[in-house]
Amino acid sequence: MNTLSIWLLFIALALGTFLLRLSFIYLFGKVDMPAWMGRPLRFVPASVLAALVFPALTHPGGVLDLSLGNIHLLAGLGGAIVAWKTRNVLWTVAVGMTLFWILQAILKA
Repeated sequence: MNTLSIWLLFIALALGTFLLRLSFIYLFGKVDMPAWMGRPLRFVPASVLAALVFPALTHPGGVLDLSLGNIHLLAGLGGAIVAWKTRNVLWTVAVGMTLFWILQAILKA
């Protein structure tokens, strides 16, 4: 494959992805969705976020690690507790990252 073919492939894939996502965004306001379909769709963002974050917390080295030595998991649990108690994204991120840095500094020393 030459360079032009690769760039054309990237552009075609980007355009296809953009149009697919745009169609859902555009149709969401135009088409009346039944209630039975709309209720579960409210949980899609949280599900996607969990699917992205959970493996990073439980498999930091590519292998399942549920031990107390897994600082990713400990910081994530601390952040989850703050999120549950405060419902504040800024505090959640701040506490989770602070815990991560503290645990990292303690275990590296």
